[in-house]
Amino acid sequence: MTEGAPRNERGASAVEYGLLIALIAAVIFGAVLLLGGQVGDLFDGTNTSLDNAISP
Repeated sequence: MTEGAPRNERGASAVEYGLLIALIAAVIFGAVLLLGGQVGDLFDGTNTSLDNAISP
């Protein structure tokens, strides 16, 4: 009989890492959805300021 942890721990570790990567990806995706418009507006404002500074 087997006792303790299963013999094939690699598979369990791979699944855990996969779940962790999926969670991190979901958090990044949510942050992009929430902050994407604000970041775009920031870059638009910076671009406008640079255009005005360069234009004669």
